[in-house]
Amino acid sequence: MADLNIPNLNIKNDKYIFKKKLNLRRKSKRRLFTESFFLFILSVLLVYINFLIPNKNLLLQNLPSTFNKSFLLLIDLFSHLYEIFLVIFIFVSSFAALILMIGSFNRLFKVYKRKSRQIVYK
Repeated sequence: MADLNIPNLNIKNDKYIFKKKLNLRRKSKRRLFTESFFLFILSVLLVYINFLIPNKNLLLQNLPSTFNKSFLLLIDLFSHLYEIFLVIFIFVSSFAALILMIGSFNRLFKVYKRKSRQIVYK
């Protein structure tokens, strides 16, 4: 009887389970300053990386043709995937048919063998 767990009906609803764990304090000025400094450093780093990319204008001008080529390659990929899946289906279905044929011949052989050795009780 010690292992019996009786539910406690006096427990409050868990609807606001994480409400008490929220940090409602304001951040200090020092912490806000350090966060803004890190954000500024990160933005400067991203601008510098953008600056290092060569031929930005050429890349932006070729963007529509790149999308068009990518779309055509995607259509070509899906057409080839259809053929690949069809070949995989042919191999899997042939293998399954072979297993089913072997199983049917095995069962027929067992049935034939059992009837020939059947003992008649009178």
